[in-house]
Amino acid sequence: MRIASSLLEEIVQHARADAPDECCGMFGIDGDAIVAVHPAENIHHSPQRFEIDGRDVMRITGEIEDRGMSLGLYHSHTMSRAYPSQTDVNFAELWPGVVWLIVSLEDPGAPDVRAFLIEGAVVREVDLTVE
Repeated sequence: MRIASSLLEEIVQHARADAPDECCGMFGIDGDAIVAVHPAENIHHSPQRFEIDGRDVMRITGEIEDRGMSLGLYHSHTMSRAYPSQTDVNFAELWPGVVWLIVSLEDPGAPDVRAFLIEGAVVREVDLTVE
């Protein structure tokens, strides 16, 4: 999976702006590249869980699909590493085949961003190349 440094920075800045709460959003994938980022509001305003309002999910999904792109989701972990929690794995059951980006702010000076596919209980990291 490829991502432009400017789009990655947009996601990291969203994570920093929403800290100490988790941030969340969606992105569009064209081929093997993330090409559009859609920040959203975490309706829980929580450092331990996230959710995007269903109306926003429908609107953003429509925008992404109307452009012929695949859908991806991102969120932050403000106090832990960039790896899916059990809550993330459970939530991913509702989103089969979707790429997940997780931004860790465990070390605020050095954010870590990783990508994953989560299929059932199987978590597989996806190579993320910043261009």
